[in-house]
Amino acid sequence: ASTGGGTHHAGPDYGSGYCLLNDLSITCSVLLSLGLVSRVLIVDLDVHQGDGTALMFHNNPAVFTFSMHCQKNFPFRKQASDLDIGLADHVGDEEYLATLEEVLPSLLDQVRPDLVLYDAGVDPHIDDDLGYLDLTDDGLYQRDHYVLDTCVGRGVPVCSVIGGGYHRDLEVLSARHSIVHRAADRVWGERMNLAGART
Repeated sequence: ASTGGGTHHAGPDYGSGYCLLNDLSITCSVLLSLGLVSRVLIVDLDVHQGDGTALMFHNNPAVFTFSMHCQKNFPFRKQASDLDIGLADHVGDEEYLATLEEVLPSLLDQVRPDLVLYDAGVDPHIDDDLGYLDLTDDGLYQRDHYVLDTCVGRGVPVCSVIGGGYHRDLEVLSARHSIVHRAADRVWGERMNLAGART
């Protein structure tokens, strides 16, 4: 899990939405060009659609882009991901997590990726300055734990970036961005305990 990144609005030759370079696309392209992976799934759960990433991998069979975002939020002109789920304003924890749990397992089975790149944006939070969804801290934690555990449980490596998050109190925002790291630590501990129990 990275302590930065998630600059998913930048396109192939332009910056957009506070994003200068698209780190998800660069990472994916380098790994593919080096032959380290042959199939990548990008799971983008930032509140804003990953439009730059969708554009750069449009019609690329080696990369499947999945974005679940607030439909009426930026960017107002969306690109076509391989799978887009545009949520209504003020969707909360229960509906959000149910939607994710309905989609992710079958997506992993369908795509069969060598790697998942996960944008764990915290701007779906109810107190985010630029988000229109209503997730709580616990909802974000459950989301991140579910994504990481589901990928690892299928034997798929996952790399996460922190994505977007906007709040005037930087201590509050920093704590929110640390949620994915705490979820990753828990998944690691649970999986290690499970492995130990089997030996």
